[in-house]
Order: sequence, then C-alpha cells, then structure tokens
Amino acid sequence: MFTTVRMISALVLALSLSGCVSGDMATRAAGDGPGLTIATQGAIRAPEATGQPLAAQYQITDVQVTVPRDLSVSEANTFLPSADIVWRGDPLGDRHAQIAAIIDTAAQPVIGRGTGRPVVAEVVVTRFHGVTEKTRYTVGGNHSMRFDLTLRDAATGAVVVGPRAVVADIRAAGGARAIEEDRIGRTQKVVVTERLAEVLQRELGLAPRPVVLQAALR
Repeated sequence: MFTTVRMISALVLALSLSGCVSGDMATRAAGDGPGLTIATQGAIRAPEATGQPLAAQYQITDVQVTVPRDLSVSEANTFLPSADIVWRGDPLGDRHAQIAAIIDTAAQPVIGRGTGRPVVAEVVVTRFHGVTEKTRYTVGGNHSMRFDLTLRDAATGAVVVGPRAVVADIRAAGGARAIEEDRIGRTQKVVVTERLAEVLQRELGLAPRPVVLQAALR
C-alpha cells in the first residue's frame, strides 16, 4: 500500500512538472516578438506571429537587399557563437556581401511578378545564423534568418507597407545526414537560398516558383 501511494505521488509530481515546462515554453514563444510574420513550412518552432502574408496586390519591380555593416560577425567554431552573422556556406571572406548575394539570388523569382501598384521591396537583414562546422558535423541545428521587409512605391519611394519583421528559420542537417547532403550538392547555401526564396514569395502573396541556384552553387 505504501509503495502504491509513493508511485501515485511521483506520477502526480511528474505531470505537474510537465505542465509547468509546457506552459513556460508556450508563454515564452507567444511573447517573443509580436508583429512577426513567420513562414512555417519546413521551419523550426519560432515566435508566434500577429502579421499575415501580404495580399497579391502589388507588382514587384525590384528587390533591394541591405546587410547593415554594424551587424556583428563571428568565425568562432562553437555550437552557438554570439554574433548577428554566423555563416560557413562560403569560403572565408566578406560575410555581409556573401549574405547579400544569397538573398539577391533568392529574390529573383519575385521581380517583375504580381499585379497592381508597382512597388520596390526592401529587405534589411537583422540576423543570419547558419551553423558552424562543429554543429553541422555533430548534432545539427537550424538556420536562423530574420529580416525586415518594406514595400515602397516604385515612383515616389513612399512607404506602402512595413517594415514587417519576418522570420525564415529552417532546420539544418547534422552528422551523417549533413555529410550526405554535401556529397550530393545540397549544401547549406542551397538550403538557405531555397528557403529565403520560398519565404519572400509567400510574404508577397505570390505563387511559389523555384529559385535559380547556379549562383548559390558556386
């Protein structure tokens, strides 16, 4: 009888702790960035959103990409470097320029598309975290990509929509899976370029089209 009571008590305690953990996680997610729009397909769990993708009511005449020079960069081979930019999908070099080139490639499928008021889409990167060598070839993780999206009238430059904070996170392979992806040419650069293309098209209310990846594969 004593053993049965102890077992019941332990079960009640475990269920109580489980509820606390779930509640804490939900609370943190819900409060981590109101106003964010999140492209959820293929993404990891990200902060809850109050925004919605734009209706298809604009013609996208151009996409202008900015990666601010004051975003910090880390080349540390740790699991989670402390910086705004962490990128290993290109040879060591100007990470700001490399990221701008990736987003420019991802944006090509939206240029010239849509109907209605002609606008220019401005993309300003706020965070771009790929995974380090240590992470990619062990446990894996996620590519954490955030940017502000603004639409401006193509003729006057006046703000039409935004800025809107967008989250474009996606899982990153690890270990043997990452090695196999590298072998068949599905590099980190390909994964993030495809993801960004998908997110930009969805955010602008456009039907998805594949991104041309020749530049991304270099």
